[in-house]
Amino acid sequence: MDRAAVLEPPDGGFLILASASPRRRDLLHQIGADPARIAPADIDERSRPRELPRDYAVRMARSKAKTIRAREEKGFILAADTVVAVGRRILPKAETEEEARRCLALLSGRRHRVLGAVVLDCPNGHRLERVVATNVTMKRISFLETEAYIATGEWEGKAGGYAIQGMAGAFVKSLNGSYPNVVGLPLAETHALLVGASFSLRIRDVDRKRDG
Repeated sequence: MDRAAVLEPPDGGFLILASASPRRRDLLHQIGADPARIAPADIDERSRPRELPRDYAVRMARSKAKTIRAREEKGFILAADTVVAVGRRILPKAETEEEARRCLALLSGRRHRVLGAVVLDCPNGHRLERVVATNVTMKRISFLETEAYIATGEWEGKAGGYAIQGMAGAFVKSLNGSYPNVVGLPLAETHALLVGASFSLRIRDVDRKRDG
Protein backbone atom coordinates (compact mmCIF):
# COMPACT_ATOMS: atom_id res chain seq x y z
CA MET A 1 0.00 0.00 0.00
CA ASP A 2 1.07 3.58 -0.74
CA ARG A 3 -0.29 6.83 0.61
CA ALA A 4 -1.94 9.56 -1.42
CA ALA A 5 -3.64 12.93 -0.87
CA VAL A 6 -7.31 13.04 -1.83
CA LEU A 7 -10.04 15.68 -1.82
CA GLU A 8 -13.11 14.25 -0.12
CA PRO A 9 -16.60 15.78 -0.44
CA PRO A 10 -18.36 16.85 2.78
CA ASP A 11 -20.99 14.82 4.63
CA GLY A 12 -20.58 11.64 2.61
CA GLY A 13 -21.24 13.45 -0.68
CA PHE A 14 -19.79 12.49 -4.04
CA LEU A 15 -18.42 14.19 -7.14
CA ILE A 16 -19.97 13.86 -10.60
CA LEU A 17 -17.94 14.93 -13.65
CA ALA A 18 -20.20 16.28 -16.40
CA SER A 19 -17.75 15.30 -19.13
CA ALA A 20 -16.54 12.21 -20.98
CA SER A 21 -13.12 13.80 -21.51
CA PRO A 22 -10.31 11.49 -20.35
CA ARG A 23 -8.10 14.57 -20.08
CA ARG A 24 -10.35 16.14 -17.45
CA ARG A 25 -10.52 12.87 -15.53
CA ASP A 26 -6.73 12.63 -15.54
CA LEU A 27 -6.38 16.24 -14.41
CA LEU A 28 -8.82 15.72 -11.55
CA HIS A 29 -6.85 12.64 -10.55
CA GLN A 30 -3.73 14.81 -10.31
CA ILE A 31 -5.31 16.82 -7.48
CA GLY A 32 -6.85 13.79 -5.78
CA ALA A 33 -10.41 14.57 -6.83
CA ASP A 34 -11.43 11.41 -8.66
CA PRO A 35 -15.14 11.61 -9.58
CA ALA A 36 -17.45 8.90 -8.28
CA ARG A 37 -19.48 9.12 -11.47
CA ILE A 38 -19.00 10.25 -15.08
CA ALA A 39 -22.11 11.83 -16.63
CA PRO A 40 -21.51 13.51 -20.01
CA ALA A 41 -24.00 16.24 -20.86
CA ASP A 42 -25.50 16.18 -24.35
CA ILE A 43 -26.13 19.85 -25.12
CA ASP A 44 -26.27 22.15 -28.13
CA GLU A 45 -22.75 23.57 -28.35
CA ARG A 46 -23.37 26.06 -31.15
CA SER A 47 -22.34 29.63 -30.35
CA ARG A 48 -24.82 32.47 -30.66
CA PRO A 49 -24.43 35.37 -33.10
CA ARG A 50 -21.91 37.94 -31.79
CA GLU A 51 -21.42 35.88 -28.60
CA LEU A 52 -18.09 36.67 -26.93
CA PRO A 53 -15.71 33.76 -26.21
CA ARG A 54 -15.85 34.23 -22.43
CA ASP A 55 -19.64 34.38 -22.39
CA TYR A 56 -19.82 31.29 -24.57
CA ALA A 57 -17.48 29.29 -22.30
CA VAL A 58 -19.50 30.20 -19.20
CA ARG A 59 -22.82 29.42 -20.89
CA MET A 60 -21.57 26.00 -22.01
CA ALA A 61 -20.26 25.06 -18.55
CA ARG A 62 -23.48 26.21 -16.88
CA SER A 63 -25.61 24.34 -19.42
CA LYS A 64 -23.68 21.11 -18.81
CA ALA A 65 -24.11 21.43 -15.05
CA LYS A 66 -27.83 22.26 -15.40
CA THR A 67 -28.42 19.31 -17.72
CA ILE A 68 -26.87 16.83 -15.30
CA ARG A 69 -28.57 18.39 -12.27
CA ALA A 70 -31.95 17.79 -13.92
CA ARG A 71 -31.37 14.04 -13.56
CA GLU A 72 -29.03 13.95 -10.53
CA GLU A 73 -30.59 15.38 -7.36
CA LYS A 74 -27.60 14.55 -5.18
CA GLY A 75 -23.89 15.02 -5.54
CA PHE A 76 -21.54 17.84 -6.50
CA ILE A 77 -21.55 18.34 -10.26
CA LEU A 78 -18.36 19.63 -11.87
CA ALA A 79 -18.74 20.96 -15.41
CA ALA A 80 -16.19 22.70 -17.59
CA ASP A 81 -15.75 24.09 -21.07
CA THR A 82 -12.61 25.05 -22.97
CA VAL A 83 -12.72 27.68 -25.73
CA VAL A 84 -9.93 28.69 -28.09
CA ALA A 85 -10.34 32.24 -29.38
CA VAL A 86 -8.49 34.46 -31.84
CA GLY A 87 -9.66 37.94 -30.93
CA ARG A 88 -13.46 37.71 -30.72
CA ARG A 89 -13.54 34.67 -32.99
CA ILE A 90 -14.40 31.32 -31.40
CA LEU A 91 -12.58 28.44 -33.05
CA PRO A 92 -14.52 25.18 -33.40
CA LYS A 93 -13.83 21.77 -31.94
CA ALA A 94 -12.32 20.33 -35.10
CA GLU A 95 -14.30 17.39 -36.50
CA THR A 96 -12.71 17.15 -39.96
CA GLU A 97 -9.18 17.44 -41.31
CA GLU A 98 -10.12 20.62 -43.18
CA GLU A 99 -11.45 22.20 -40.01
CA ALA A 100 -8.22 21.34 -38.22
CA ARG A 101 -6.15 22.81 -41.08
CA ARG A 102 -8.14 26.05 -40.96
CA CYS A 103 -7.66 26.30 -37.20
CA LEU A 104 -3.90 25.73 -37.43
CA ALA A 105 -3.63 28.30 -40.23
CA LEU A 106 -5.36 30.88 -38.01
CA LEU A 107 -3.16 30.06 -35.01
CA SER A 108 0.13 29.92 -36.93
CA GLY A 109 2.49 32.73 -35.92
CA ARG A 110 -0.10 34.38 -33.69
CA ARG A 111 -1.16 34.70 -30.08
CA HIS A 112 -4.53 33.32 -29.03
CA ARG A 113 -6.49 32.86 -25.80
CA VAL A 114 -7.68 29.66 -24.22
CA LEU A 115 -10.65 30.31 -21.93
CA GLY A 116 -11.61 27.69 -19.37
CA ALA A 117 -14.92 27.99 -17.53
CA VAL A 118 -15.49 25.75 -14.50
CA VAL A 119 -18.80 25.38 -12.67
CA LEU A 120 -19.36 23.45 -9.44
CA ASP A 121 -23.07 22.88 -8.83
CA CYS A 122 -23.61 21.96 -5.17
CA PRO A 123 -26.48 19.85 -3.82
CA ASN A 124 -27.53 22.72 -1.51
CA GLY A 125 -28.36 24.85 -4.57
CA HIS A 126 -25.21 26.97 -4.53
CA ARG A 127 -23.16 27.31 -7.70
CA LEU A 128 -19.48 28.24 -7.71
CA GLU A 129 -17.75 29.42 -10.88
CA ARG A 130 -14.34 30.40 -12.20
CA VAL A 131 -13.15 31.55 -15.62
CA VAL A 132 -9.47 31.31 -16.50
CA ALA A 133 -7.68 32.80 -19.51
CA THR A 134 -4.34 31.55 -20.82
CA ASN A 135 -2.44 33.33 -23.57
CA VAL A 136 -0.65 31.03 -26.01
CA THR A 137 1.69 32.13 -28.81
CA MET A 138 2.32 29.73 -31.69
CA LYS A 139 5.32 29.71 -33.98
CA ARG A 140 4.76 29.74 -37.72
CA ILE A 141 3.57 26.26 -38.60
CA SER A 142 4.81 24.99 -41.96
CA PHE A 143 2.77 23.00 -44.46
CA LEU A 144 4.70 19.81 -43.67
CA GLU A 145 4.26 20.33 -39.92
CA THR A 146 0.54 20.86 -40.43
CA GLU A 147 0.18 17.69 -42.48
CA ALA A 148 2.23 15.67 -40.01
CA TYR A 149 0.03 16.89 -37.20
CA ILE A 150 -3.15 16.13 -39.11
CA ALA A 151 -1.88 12.57 -39.59
CA THR A 152 -1.66 12.05 -35.81
CA GLY A 153 -5.41 12.47 -35.32
CA GLU A 154 -4.74 14.33 -32.06
CA TRP A 155 -6.81 17.26 -33.29
CA GLU A 156 -10.11 15.33 -33.43
CA GLY A 157 -12.72 16.95 -31.21
CA LYS A 158 -10.19 19.42 -29.78
CA ALA A 159 -11.01 23.11 -29.36
CA GLY A 160 -8.95 25.04 -31.90
CA GLY A 161 -7.89 21.82 -33.60
CA TYR A 162 -4.92 21.01 -31.37
CA ALA A 163 -3.90 19.24 -28.16
CA ILE A 164 -1.02 21.01 -26.42
CA GLN A 165 -0.07 17.86 -24.49
CA GLY A 166 0.72 16.07 -27.75
CA MET A 167 2.76 16.87 -30.85
CA ALA A 168 1.29 20.40 -30.97
CA GLY A 169 3.38 21.26 -27.93
CA ALA A 170 6.23 21.77 -30.42
CA PHE A 171 4.27 24.65 -31.99
CA VAL A 172 4.04 26.68 -28.76
CA LYS A 173 6.56 29.53 -28.46
CA SER A 174 5.26 30.90 -25.19
CA LEU A 175 2.44 30.44 -22.71
CA ASN A 176 1.24 32.93 -20.11
CA GLY A 177 -1.11 31.48 -17.52
CA SER A 178 -2.39 28.04 -16.61
CA TYR A 179 -1.01 25.14 -18.68
CA PRO A 180 -3.63 22.61 -17.46
CA ASN A 181 -6.29 25.09 -18.51
CA VAL A 182 -5.12 24.59 -22.11
CA VAL A 183 -5.19 20.81 -21.62
CA GLY A 184 -8.79 20.98 -20.42
CA LEU A 185 -9.16 22.05 -16.78
CA PRO A 186 -7.49 24.83 -14.73
CA LEU A 187 -6.29 22.90 -11.69
CA ALA A 188 -5.55 25.66 -9.18
CA GLU A 189 -8.96 27.24 -9.72
CA THR A 190 -10.79 23.89 -9.72
CA HIS A 191 -9.06 22.95 -6.47
CA ALA A 192 -10.14 26.29 -4.98
CA LEU A 193 -13.78 25.67 -5.98
CA LEU A 194 -13.77 22.25 -4.34
CA VAL A 195 -12.19 23.57 -1.15
CA GLY A 196 -14.70 26.43 -1.18
CA ALA A 197 -17.46 23.81 -1.25
CA SER A 198 -15.98 22.20 1.90
CA PHE A 199 -14.07 19.37 0.22
CA SER A 200 -11.36 18.24 2.66
CA LEU A 201 -7.79 17.21 1.94
CA ARG A 202 -7.10 13.77 3.42
CA ILE A 203 -4.25 11.28 3.37
CA ARG A 204 -5.28 7.70 2.73
CA ASP A 205 -3.79 4.34 1.78
CA VAL A 206 -4.19 3.38 -1.88
CA ASP A 207 -3.47 0.25 -3.86
CA ARG A 208 -1.21 1.43 -6.68
CA LYS A 209 -1.83 -1.72 -8.72
CA ARG A 210 -5.57 -1.06 -8.63
CA ASP A 211 -5.39 2.73 -9.10
CA GLY A 212 -2.73 2.57 -11.81
